[in-house]
Amino acid sequence: MLKPVNNPPNPFHSHCIEYLDGLTPQTNIQIFEDATRSILARNDSPDLTHRWSLNPYRGCTHACSYCYARPSHEYLDFGAGTDFETKIVIKKKAPELLRQTFLKKNWKGEEILFSGDTDCYQPLEACYELTRECLKVCLEFGNPLSIITKSFLMIRDLDLLSALHERTHLFVTVSIPFWNESDARKMEPNAASVRKRFEAVELLAKRGIKVGLLVAPLIPGLNDSDIPSILKEAARRGAQYAEPILLRLPGSVKPVFEERIRQLYPMRTDKILSRMRSMRGGKLYDSTFGNRHRGHGPYWDNLEKIFRMTCRRLGLNRSVTMPQRPGFLRPGLQKELF
Repeated sequence: MLKPVNNPPNPFHSHCIEYLDGLTPQTNIQIFEDATRSILARNDSPDLTHRWSLNPYRGCTHACSYCYARPSHEYLDFGAGTDFETKIVIKKKAPELLRQTFLKKNWKGEEILFSGDTDCYQPLEACYELTRECLKVCLEFGNPLSIITKSFLMIRDLDLLSALHERTHLFVTVSIPFWNESDARKMEPNAASVRKRFEAVELLAKRGIKVGLLVAPLIPGLNDSDIPSILKEAARRGAQYAEPILLRLPGSVKPVFEERIRQLYPMRTDKILSRMRSMRGGKLYDSTFGNRHRGHGPYWDNLEKIFRMTCRRLGLNRSVTMPQRPGFLRPGLQKELF
């Protein structure tokens, strides 16, 4: 049973988001507490590189129209549209539950992905600091982790991220699917600006942290022409790797996405949807493992070729030898903790 709580202080602060042309977000956010008894989600999908993910929040105020996680809100009897953006579930015991997991004898110190579902650095993190506290637990135990985010707020935790980099393996991936700020604001209304995300890449790279780029989603007819500019800037800022993911439209994501682009890009909507079908065998989405993240056919092959050739030219995705780090150890076996 979800427990509604009072709203925290307004999280829409300048160090989280930049708004363009006087645009301000909805502030009628409802917060619910999740009384979950475990914090790690196990992933058995063969096309994912991680087994475990951690999500301190359900729902996301970034309000990205294309977010593949929207249908998960329906499991809570919420809607996948505006409910997903304004009814946010927080897991207040996330740090405590993570520590309990690490103390179990069967935990072997596997890598954990932060933000396997919704963004762990969405604006509410500025108030609740659940991600920051979970990072502290990972640092205490030396557990390896990776982070995916489109928020500049993670720079608040640069001290912790630097310490994690020194103690264990840490990978940070910044999601930047648009080069044009206007397109980004339309499709990702409450996320950090493109400029701030590139700035985050540079700040992380200067600390020696392995940071890369996720150009996701690729939306044919909207942002596919942005690929060279995004990759060039990412390489200039110090990114080491980059990967593309084709737009995913599972379940209720399709009507949310289509409504948004018909409203904002009425002259381009049919072209976008037609190109999606050309890469999905006539469908808008293919949920089968191995196919859901990429397309097929001449148009996709050309996009992928441009992406890979540009990465090669810029020196992205070269194999990097990772330094040796101490393995996962529980307190009591780590003398430095006492």
